[in-house]
Amino acid sequence: MNERSEKAGAARFLVEYEPGEQIFSQGDSGSDMFIVHEGRVEILQEIAGSPAQLAELEKGDFFGEMSLLEELPRLASARALTAVKLVRVDSAAFDKLLRRDPEIAIRIMRKLSHRLRETDEQLRSLADVPPPLAPSAERPAKAHSLLHLESRARFPLKGAGETKIGRGDPVTGQQPDVDLSPVDPDRSSSRRHAKLYYEDGAFHVVEEIGTINGTFVNGVRLEAGQPLRVAAGDELRFGLVELVLADDSPRR
Repeated sequence: MNERSEKAGAARFLVEYEPGEQIFSQGDSGSDMFIVHEGRVEILQEIAGSPAQLAELEKGDFFGEMSLLEELPRLASARALTAVKLVRVDSAAFDKLLRRDPEIAIRIMRKLSHRLRETDEQLRSLADVPPPLAPSAERPAKAHSLLHLESRARFPLKGAGETKIGRGDPVTGQQPDVDLSPVDPDRSSSRRHAKLYYEDGAFHVVEEIGTINGTFVNGVRLEAGQPLRVAAGDELRFGLVELVLADDSPRR
């Protein structure tokens, strides 16, 4: 491992690891986290005496944040799958990082929320308590999808409820309903970028809080958290990914 450079004014380092090299091990003490700058990293945890892969991380993903926040031993191990470059962030730089990149803070909160929800579901299962009923949602009369014009890839929208749009997030373990990864080689869309839902006879699009590269409808950028009504034929852009809201109902 070689520390190549230090960013001026902050305790952040760019560090490099070779394929197969251990970044840290389960049980190690730690007070810093890492952000993948290049390459891929796997997160492993000892289960029944054998290491099991929990996640595979790529550029923009982060890990090790729990030890930074709680100053407790590492709950899992991290190992380089390929040659990797990582940004190492200690507690002195963490506050500056969150101010500069709020999406990191949002994803950490979502990760913690996901863990709490899993714990709640486990407790309900042990107590044999049924889960709360999901709110009812209006169903559109016709089938719709998001059409990627360049590749002709089509992403169906849910018939009821919300359709979440983004890229799969190995950090939180959450998968969007519309995964833009295949049509977003530049990773310009956020992990949880926006959502579409049907209400009052029309679809509405809302940008999620913490999105970096913006959401656009017919060339106009949306304000985060503010829904906008959209119709078939409207052009939607998530980061650099351009799609069209398409009416997929059978033609007569």
